[in-house]
Amino acid sequence: MNNSTEIILTELPNDSSTTENKNDARYLSDNKRQFLISVSTLSIVSGYFAWATYYYLNYTVFGWNEFISTTCTGYGLLVILYCFFIYGYLNVYFVRPLFYPIFKNSINLFKCKLNNAVNKSTGLQIIRRFSDKIFYLSTFSAIAIYLAIDTKDNRNRLISISGLIIFLFIGYIFSNNRSKINWKTVIWGIILQFTFGLITIRWELGRNILECIGDKVNTLLNYAFSASEFPFGVELVRNQQVFAFRALSTIYFISFLVNILYYYGIMQKVVLSLGNLLQFLMDTSICESVNSAANIFLGMTEAPLLLSPYLKNLTDSEIHSIMLSGFATVAGSVMAAYINYGARPQDLITASIMSAPAALCYSKLMYPETEEVEMRKENIRETKMEYTSVLEAASKGVSNAVNLVHGIIAGLIAFLAAVYFINGVLGWLGELVGFTESVLSLELISGKIFIPVSYIMGVPWSECECVGTLIGIKTMVNEFVAFERMHTMINAGMLSNRTKVVATYAICGFSNPASIGIMTSAFSTLIPNKSDVITRVVFRAWFGGALVCFMTACIAGALMPEEAILESIQSH
Repeated sequence: MNNSTEIILTELPNDSSTTENKNDARYLSDNKRQFLISVSTLSIVSGYFAWATYYYLNYTVFGWNEFISTTCTGYGLLVILYCFFIYGYLNVYFVRPLFYPIFKNSINLFKCKLNNAVNKSTGLQIIRRFSDKIFYLSTFSAIAIYLAIDTKDNRNRLISISGLIIFLFIGYIFSNNRSKINWKTVIWGIILQFTFGLITIRWELGRNILECIGDKVNTLLNYAFSASEFPFGVELVRNQQVFAFRALSTIYFISFLVNILYYYGIMQKVVLSLGNLLQFLMDTSICESVNSAANIFLGMTEAPLLLSPYLKNLTDSEIHSIMLSGFATVAGSVMAAYINYGARPQDLITASIMSAPAALCYSKLMYPETEEVEMRKENIRETKMEYTSVLEAASKGVSNAVNLVHGIIAGLIAFLAAVYFINGVLGWLGELVGFTESVLSLELISGKIFIPVSYIMGVPWSECECVGTLIGIKTMVNEFVAFERMHTMINAGMLSNRTKVVATYAICGFSNPASIGIMTSAFSTLIPNKSDVITRVVFRAWFGGALVCFMTACIAGALMPEEAILESIQSH
C-alpha cells in the first residue's frame, strides 16, 4: 500500500511537467507563427511600397506640389498609410516591449519626485489644488481675448456667444440630476468644440484633411450603394435614391464588415484607439467616446454597430449619449444630397466634427452618469466573439442587419404617420379659424417659436423668420426638406451669406420625428433588454441633439469672419 502510494506521488509531477512542456511548446509555436506572419506582412507591404515608389519616381512628374496633390488619392496617401503601418509595427514589436517599461518607470519616478516637492512647498500645494481652475480660467480668457480682437469688424458676431450660454443653461435646467453633472466633461466639450471650429473654419489644411477623410468614408459606403443596385435596380438606388433601398443598404455592409473585424480582434483595438483621447480629455466612457468620433462620418444607425458587442452592458447615461450623438450629426452618405441643395461641403463636414465633442458635453449635462460603467478598457480588450469561423461572423452580421433594417422601416413609417396625422388635425382646426393662406402645421408653429432662437445664434432680426422656418421644418419634418427650402430662399435673395452659413450649421443634424422612429427601432433591435431605457431617454436625446446643432451654429457664427464667408461663397 505504501509502495503504491509512493509510486503515484512520484508519477504525478511527471504528468504535470509533461503538460507544462506541451503548453510551453504550444505557446512557442503560436509565437513563432505570429512572428512569421508579421515578418511576411512587413515584407509584402514594404515590397509593394518600394515598387510604388520606383514607379512614382520614374514614370510620373515629380515635385513637392505634385506630391501634395496626391496625399488624398494617390502616392501621397500611400506614403501616409505606410508611415502609420510602420509606426504600428514598431510600436507593437519594439517600442512597447523595450522602451515602454523604461518610460513608465521614468514617469512614476518623476511623479514621486513631484509629489515630494509639492508636499514640501505650500505654494506648489496651492497651485496643484487649483490647477484645473487655473487652466480653465486661462483657456476661456484666451478665447475671450481672441474673440474680442477677431470680431472688431463686426461685433454682432458676439451675439452668438450669448446664444451658446443660453443653450447650455437650458441643458442645465432640463438635467435629470444636476448634482451629478461632471463639469470637466462639459467644459472640455466646449473647449474642443471651439478648437475644432478654429481648425476647420479658419485653417484650410485642417478642413482639407477632414474633406479627404469624408471622401474615403463615402467611397466605402458607395460600395454598398453599388452592390444594392443589383437586387434593387439602378433606378431605385442611384436615380430615385429611395431611402429603404439606398441609405439602409449601408447597414448590411457595415454590419458584415464590423463582425469580421471583431472576429479577428481588429475592431477591439480600433475602439480603444479612438476612445482613449476623448476619454482622457472629457472623462467619458470608451464606448460613448468612440461612438461620438464615429458619428462624424457615419450615421446614427451605422456608428452604434461598431460597438454592437458592448451595447447590452451600457448604462442609461451611455445609451442617452450615443442617441444624442446620432441626432446631433449627419452621415457622410447624405452630404452629397445637401450639397445639391446649395450647402457648402466645408460647412457640413465642420458641423459634424464640431458637434462630436459638443454631443458628449451636452449629453452629460442633461443626463449625467449615476451608474457604474461596466465596459472599460480591460473588458473591451478581453472581448472575444463567439464565432467558429470568419464566415459565420460575416453571416451573423448580415442576419442582424436584416432585423435592424426591418425595425427601422417600421419605426420610420409609424412616426411619420403620426406627424402627418397631427398636421392634418391642425390644418383642419386652422381652416375653422381663418388659416387659409398658410396651412397650420407643426413646422409652421415651431418656425415661429424658433425666431428668437435664430436671433441668439447671430442671425439678423430681418432674416430670423426665414431661419426659424428652416429650423421648424428640419425639426418637425426632416433636414432634406429644410435644405431644399433653404435653396429656394437663397435663389430668391432672402438669405445673406452669413445667414446661409449659420442656417446650414443649425439644420445639419438628424434630430427630427422620423429619426426618433429610426433610433428607437434600431436600438430596440440591437439591445432588446434595454427597450424600456430606450423609450424613456429617446425624446430627451432628440431635444439635446437639436440644441447641440444650435450650439455649433453659434460657435461657427462667432468664428466666421466676413471675408472668409465671401471667399468661400465665391469659390463654391
